[in-house]
Order: sequence, then C-alpha cells, then structure tokens
Amino acid sequence: MYKVVDLFAGAGGLSLGFKQTQKFDIKVAFENNPCMQETYRLNHSKVDVKGDVCKANYDEIKRDYGEIDVVIGGPPCQGFSNANRQKNHAISQNNMLVKQYIQAIITLKPKAFVMENVSMLKSEVHRFYLDRKDQDIVEKYKIPKKMTEIHLLDAAFAFDDVLDIVKDKSKIEMYLWSEEHYLLLNVIYKVCKNSEKLIKALDKHKSKLIKIADEYIEKKSNHFIEDVSSKAFGTIRKYYNNEIPADMIVENIEQSIMIQRMLGKAKEIFDNELVVEQYTDNGDIAVSIYSYAVYDYLESILQSQDYGYVLNSKVLCAADYGAPQKRMRFIIVGVKKSISKRIALPNGSFDEDQYRTVRDAIEDLEMVEPVYSPAEDKGTKLPVLNNMKELGRQLRDADVLKNHIITKTTDTAMERFKALEQGQNFHCLKESLKTNTYTDAKRTQNTIYLRLNYEEPSGTVVNVRKSMWIHPTLDRAVSVREAARLQTFPDSFVFCGTKDKQYQQVGNAVPPIMAKAIAEKIANILDRSLRKNSIF
Repeated sequence: MYKVVDLFAGAGGLSLGFKQTQKFDIKVAFENNPCMQETYRLNHSKVDVKGDVCKANYDEIKRDYGEIDVVIGGPPCQGFSNANRQKNHAISQNNMLVKQYIQAIITLKPKAFVMENVSMLKSEVHRFYLDRKDQDIVEKYKIPKKMTEIHLLDAAFAFDDVLDIVKDKSKIEMYLWSEEHYLLLNVIYKVCKNSEKLIKALDKHKSKLIKIADEYIEKKSNHFIEDVSSKAFGTIRKYYNNEIPADMIVENIEQSIMIQRMLGKAKEIFDNELVVEQYTDNGDIAVSIYSYAVYDYLESILQSQDYGYVLNSKVLCAADYGAPQKRMRFIIVGVKKSISKRIALPNGSFDEDQYRTVRDAIEDLEMVEPVYSPAEDKGTKLPVLNNMKELGRQLRDADVLKNHIITKTTDTAMERFKALEQGQNFHCLKESLKTNTYTDAKRTQNTIYLRLNYEEPSGTVVNVRKSMWIHPTLDRAVSVREAARLQTFPDSFVFCGTKDKQYQQVGNAVPPIMAKAIAEKIANILDRSLRKNSIF
C-alpha cells in the first residue's frame, strides 16, 4: 500500500476516497480545527492526526513512517481579496497556506500529489502579492508577475496628508483603532441601510458603544483622522442621548470607517513585507504592488528541474463521478517525471443524462424522523426498505442512522418553506415574504432558501443550515446526514461537534466518490511504474 500524508484534511473526505481504493494507507493527517480533528479521528482511527500544518516537522514524519508516496490535501485559498473593497483585509492569509502545501511536497518528495481547491484557483482572482521573502524565488523560477493596484481609499474620503500616513507604519499605528472598536462600529455601518436591523444592532451593543464613544469624544484631537473618529463616535453618543435619529448615523460614520479600512490595509502591507512600487493619489488613494498567480507559482516551482514533477489540472464536476451534486472543484495532480512523463485526471463515468439525483441519495430517509441537536442524536434504527435506489443502498452501510439533525424552523421560515416548490429559492417568494431577513434582499444568492428538486442533482453542498436548504417534499430543513449523503459520505461516517460545526464539515468536504476516482488514477500510474521497474 502507498503511504499518504493528508494536509488540511478537514473531516476526511479526500482521505476516505483514497482509503476506499484499498491501495493507500493514510499515515498522517494535518487539521487545525478541533471539531474536524475529532471527526477525522473517529472515522480514521489508525491515522496520526496532527494540528497546525505551519508547525509540521516533515523530517520527523519521514523518520517515523519512512518514505511518503503521496501527499494530498486542499489548502484554503480565499482569493484576491482586493476584489472586494468592503473587506478590511488586503491580503488573504489563507492564500499563504498554499505555500505550506508546496513546502510539504518539496520536503517530503512524494512520488505523486493531489491538490484540491476552488474551481477559480487558476483565475486572476487567486494571486499572491510579491513580498520580500519571495523576491528571489519569483526571480529564480521566472514566475510571471504583473503590476496590481490595491485600492485604499475613495477620493470622496481623502484628506491632505493621506499619502504621508499610509507610507509610515508608526503613523498608521497611531491612528488605527483597535480591532474591537473597528468591528463594533463596522457592525453598525453594515446594517445602516436596514432601519430595523440598525435599531436592533444599536440596542444590542449600546453599553459597549457608549463606553467606547466616550473614549474618543474625550480624546484630544491633533489630526484630521482623530477629528473624524471623534465625530463618528460622537454621533453614536448623540443617538443614545436622543439628539439625532438613527437614519443620520451613516453619513456621520462612513468616512471614519473607510479611513480605518485604509489604515488596516496599509498596515498589512508593512506586516507582510510587501514590495511596494508606488503609492498614488489620482483622486482615489492606491498602492501598486507586483502580484503573481497562485497556480503559476505552484507550477513554476514544482515543474522545475529542482523538483521534477509533471503536472495536470482540471475543473472536475462531482456529478460526473457519481455524486448527486454539481460540485465544481479544481484538481491539480503531479507525479515525478522519473515515474511518468505525463499524468491525466480521470474521466467521469456518468454522462449528464445519467446524473444521479437528490432522490437517489436521500429518498429512503424521507420517513425517518430527524432530531434537533447532537444531544438528542442517539441514532435511529433504519427500517428495511425494498426497491431502494442504487446510490441509497451504497451509502446505507449502517443499521443505525446518526447525524440526522436539523434546525428548528421559525414561523417566518416555515411560511417561506410552504410557499416554495421544488427547485425554487428565496427570489421566487412574493415580496411580503422577503422582508426582515436580509439587508438587501435583491442581492441574496440563488442558493438561499432553496427547495431541492428530487429529479436533479443538487448544486454545490455548502453549509446548508446557513443557506436554509429545504427538503424536496417535507417542510423542514435538510439534515446533516442528508447533506452528507449528497456529498456521498456513507452512513457509517459520523460527524462530531455542534450542529453548525457538523453542517460546516459536510459542506467543506471533498465528495469521497470523486476522491476515490482520483485515487484510482494515481494508483494505476504508481502500479504501472512499479511493474515496469520490477521487470528490470
């Protein structure tokens, strides 16, 4: 059996697919989330489960387990966050975990590797900013780079010496609020367009906001930024003193929020040692920094003569491999050139007109009564059924059903549930049923309040509790177990933690049925090499 290390293992969907081939032995798994660790340990009892991959000792792993044949894993990669100006962070720290994955391959030198990620990883959205630590690497491996502008502040909020501030770390830190203070006022700013939510937020955070407001009002002001900060918190104080209405708050706090976002981004540039080409004031305030695509970084290093891998990558649809959902994931596979001159990803065995459906996966659970919390989840004895769908039979590998947990439905949600037909979502509701939930109902995603269609594959399974997914025929939420079935986890695979943590683990996972197809492809390549070498 081939020895495997799983990085960013989550609950263990990728590991399960590899294990199901009976060709791979998972030796070590890294997962930093305690609930996911618990789930992984329960279902992969013989694996050495470790925590933070950034603290990995690969020499120790090689000493304890010998040569590692395959590295697998899905490093989080949230993308080029400057694309969203509402975010306070210019740099996604999660992107740096891709570098940890590459470091593991460089150090462990496996025969092959598999990296799973979001389908847009190869796009312009996922880039690294050039930092001082990587300057030599980018040059050595001739990684393509381009100048990228990070927006810092709109012209409407700019002030006279703004460039002097953002270029000076000590000044940035002088005027930057604490994270707690920023987050608290930002909560108010984000709900300003929804008067009902604004009043609730102001009531909820009243004592903290008054205390903070008094600090800023009493603080001696020596600069425009401090004046704006004092004005913002003074406005909050005036609201609580009944001197101004709530609808006047946004115009008095917006500039301070935008300036704090600018300062936060500017500080990140220093903290992450980014190589700045120039700061510009062309109305809007911006900074120019070289960036390079995550995929180009990975490909240029691993395909180099130093490391000698041949790579292939493709966006795979889980439905093509037998999953009852159209989940799109970007898969990168690599193999040592000494083993094979080329590598391909597996072709799916299901054409679109053969796709498995939601009915195939969960219909047999329709009459099984769900519970509402992990504390109630003692397991339900499953009735014997005839004429079950093939996928249902395949996944029903336990006599007792666990994780058939749902959220309790509020009166408002139940009204919506009853109004929606299969395949419909929040946007199909009449206007009177859309109020008092979302700040901007028109921008709500199509996956929210989605009633699944029995006759089609589902869309991408995410955290279906947060998305309020609805059972195809019953007026209730989709359970953790039903979501796990859509991901092709067998019933014997039990999820741990709170209800929300269980939903999250299921949504984050790689469908084991797709992972198994990839594992079989890797095994075939390694077996072929082994047979070839044994001849000589």
